[in-house]
Amino acid sequence: MKRRVVVTGIGAVSPLGHSVKTTWEGVVEGRSGVGLISTFDTSDLLVKVAGIVQSGEDAFNPDVYMAPSEQRKVDKFIVYAIAAADQAIKDSGFDGLTDEQKMRTSVVVGSGIGGVSGLYETSVNLRENGARRVSPFFIPSVLINLASGHVAMRHGINGPNYAVVSACTSGTHSVGEAFRSIRDGYVDFAVAGGAEHAVCKLGVSGFAAARALSTNFSDNPTAASRPWDKARDGFVVGEGSGILALETLESAKKRGATIYGEIIGYGASCDAYHITAPLPNASGAALAMTNALNDAEIDYSKIDYINAHGTSTPAGDIAEINAIKKVFGSHAYKLNVSSTKSHMGHLLGAAGAVEAIICLLAIRDGIVPATINLENPDDGCDINLTPLVAQEKKMSYVMSNSFGFGGTNGSLIFRAI
Repeated sequence: MKRRVVVTGIGAVSPLGHSVKTTWEGVVEGRSGVGLISTFDTSDLLVKVAGIVQSGEDAFNPDVYMAPSEQRKVDKFIVYAIAAADQAIKDSGFDGLTDEQKMRTSVVVGSGIGGVSGLYETSVNLRENGARRVSPFFIPSVLINLASGHVAMRHGINGPNYAVVSACTSGTHSVGEAFRSIRDGYVDFAVAGGAEHAVCKLGVSGFAAARALSTNFSDNPTAASRPWDKARDGFVVGEGSGILALETLESAKKRGATIYGEIIGYGASCDAYHITAPLPNASGAALAMTNALNDAEIDYSKIDYINAHGTSTPAGDIAEINAIKKVFGSHAYKLNVSSTKSHMGHLLGAAGAVEAIICLLAIRDGIVPATINLENPDDGCDINLTPLVAQEKKMSYVMSNSFGFGGTNGSLIFRAI
């Protein structure tokens, strides 16, 4: 028999703040966390803006989570994962699990790119200073699965430990796979999500070379991420981490844990079409949403809100609207849709997990996040994209979409409880 799976802990580090609270407040207020890149020289790049996690005592302070000497042994995406996981585990009370329960707990933390900044810095160091100056911690510092590995070691979690790597769908797939493992009885608890730090010279240069990033808003960075708007010219790369703590409904009630919501459906698919472009007929994205609805065993008319992938790319945004219309028919004009990437840029492999958290808080507080910067919707974008200002709405069922390079698609459905 399938077991019911609920979320009892959440943690986040994002361009909007160092915690779930600060991130959610920024979303509700309609703020942007996008700004000019100041962490490296962009004089030879057309791309000047990104969604960067701000450092310092009033923002994100990594020293709260790791000693500086330990931070030097890992790439920053791992630091973000540890911070968000610490928050989620504390929030859920998983630190109070018995040794036996920890053997029935999995950690699934994905990333789209992993330690790209460490790869770049070490390559420069190797070229300039020779092989003897390469750190013995280099390899484990950049491996994607070491984010989940560090979380497990830090909290003594002995169950399955792995990383999902599926580009910008990594966070969604990680949560979905953890959900299935609990529902089907393989484990009883899970810590799942994504982490990313690609705002470095190599990461930004790579996306810029692919002409994927926004270049027209250097004089107005907070306006750069503008899903579905006619003036959009590419996505804004961001960084951060989102982590969710999952368990069975039965154990959550027995522990007296706070329940943010129930995961009831997960769907995945592949376009099998192009390395970066979506299928023109949007059938791949539509299939992921349909699979999630079938998995949840609910009719599409139940969905109140969709947190869209909505990256602010010309082709991708339109494809997702077409996919939503394909799946939801006339109901597409009755539900709310928005993209919170308008607030913080695209967190790549962390995006789906952070957006899953936003979906749960939207249900809890009855607030649909706005799509900020949506001033002039593109042709065909005629559904309620929640432009500019958040809307109050009682919601019972919400969907979160993620689509990535390679045509990989994922959708999650959450229910109020």
